[in-house]
Formats: sequence, structure tokens, C-alpha cells
Amino acid sequence: MEFKNVTAQAKGNVYFDGNVVSHAITLEDGSKKTFGFIFAGEYYFGTEAAERMEITDGECVVKIKGEDAEKTVKAGEYFDVPANSGFDIKVAAGTAQYICSYIV
Repeated sequence: MEFKNVTAQAKGNVYFDGNVVSHAITLEDGSKKTFGFIFAGEYYFGTEAAERMEITDGECVVKIKGEDAEKTVKAGEYFDVPANSGFDIKVAAGTAQYICSYIV
């Protein structure tokens, strides 16, 4: 996946002692995305805005707050998270790479 004509934030967002790292970009139309990677481990993220998380490499297991079932998400797949919610994400081995789009 490639994005052209974007404004990129040089400073990364570092979470969980460096096990999750992302960078933010703003597209020409003003929409924002973050992209990054997640090292093996289990993490929880809260959401303010609704998000679409596209896994671009690797795989993870996700459980959306308020849902009973976990879901395995592989490269080329995505999951949506409602606003004012959150999700648990587990990467069993290696890394998972992602692009997060904010849904309006």
C-alpha cells in the first residue's frame, strides 16, 4: 500500500516500552492515518474515534470491547472498532504491521 502527497509526522508514537510504534500521516483530503508495527505480546488500546485497522503483514488475534469472540486477522484483512471503545490485540510471534484509518 502506498500513499502519495502526504504530510508525515517525524516523531513516532511509542507504546508499551517500544513494543508498539506508529507514525501519523495526513492525506491531501485532510484525513488522517497511522501506520506501524506491533511486536509479539498482548496489548489493549482504547479508542475515541471509530477506527479501521488493516493488517498489512503478519497476523494477530483481536477482541473488541463488549464482544464475546476473538477474531484472527491476517495480512490483507481488517477489523473495525467503534468510537469510545477499545480492543485487545495479541501477536503470537514476530510482528504485525498495520494501517489505522479513522472512520468519520
